[in-house]
Amino acid sequence: MIGAHAPAVLCMRRSAGRAGMVLAMTAAAGFVTPAIAATTHTVAMDGTRFVPETLTVKRGDRVVWVNKDPFPHTATAVPTFNSKSIAAGHSWSYVANKSGEFAYICTLHPGMKGTLIVQ
Repeated sequence: MIGAHAPAVLCMRRSAGRAGMVLAMTAAAGFVTPAIAATTHTVAMDGTRFVPETLTVKRGDRVVWVNKDPFPHTATAVPTFNSKSIAAGHSWSYVANKSGEFAYICTLHPGMKGTLIVQ
C-alpha cells in the first residue's frame, strides 16, 4: 500500500516545489506587491459626540469605537454595521471591507452623528 501512494506524494511535492519557484521568480521580477498592513483607527464616544465626527480609512482598516461616556452608546449604519450597545468604558471594532461613505448614529442618542468614509 505504501508503494501505491508514493507517486502521488512525489507528484504533490514536485507541484509544491514548482509553485514556490514560480512565486520566487515572480517576486524577483517585481510582479508581487507586498501586503500592506491594515491600520487601526479610533473614534471616541465622548461628551455625547463621535470624535472625530468624520473619519476616512482604507479598505481593510479596522475602526474601534471607544465609549468614554458614563452611559452606553451605539455606532450604527444600517445595514453596513451595528455595534449594538457599547457599555461605558468598553469598545467595539469593525473592519471596513466595503468602499463608500457611511453615515452612522448612536441609536440611543440620535443627535450623535458620524461619517465613515472607506476608500
